Amino acid sequence: MTNPPIPAQPPVLSAERLATAYTYAQYRQLIDELMAKDQTTGETQSPELTAYAKLNIQRMQRLDKKAELLPELQQALEAVEQTYAWLIITEGWCGDAAQIVPVLEKVAQASNGRISTHYLLRDENLDLMDQYLTNGGRAIPKLVVLHADTRTEAANWGPRPAEAQDLFLETKAAGATHEEFAEKLHGWYAQDKTRAIQQELLTLVRSM
Repeated sequence: MTNPPIPAQPPVLSAERLATAYTYAQYRQLIDELMAKDQTTGETQSPELTAYAKLNIQRMQRLDKKAELLPELQQALEAVEQTYAWLIITEGWCGDAAQIVPVLEKVAQASNGRISTHYLLRDENLDLMDQYLTNGGRAIPKLVVLHADTRTEAANWGPRPAEAQDLFLETKAAGATHEEFAEKLHGWYAQDKTRAIQQELLTLVRSM
């Protein structure tokens, strides 16, 4: 008795829609242009969100300049044989995105052309976002690894490293305010220096 064929996996999104995504440079430019008008990405605008976005620009600038890939991650990237499109769902006001997106971009840039990055704003793509909820929430950033030729999913990751996610859940359960949580979380990121992110991306890249 033969087994029925496994149904073909559908593309996560169309080629046309993927083509509308921002490059990293375009994403950064968008955030800078909005900040010049005291705005950030998304329909919701407030002084608080603008303040977060301003801090996030500084965080991304620092990581763009100073973050360095772990040697073992660089080695794993050199062993990647297929080509992939990394679809990254993000927003300029998101603190986690500011800490993570520059690292994702550095990984892709070190892949010798095997990985391309494509940035979409969460609130403009809720149908995609809702395929990748975290505990029922639209947590970002979210990385969806696509096979470049078929745009089918190979893996997904996010919204933050497991240790940071645990810190988030613990702090939330303790009833902390957003400001208290943000202070703890960004303190963790500063102390970790992207090591946890890179270790988890190392596991992901080795599975590709």
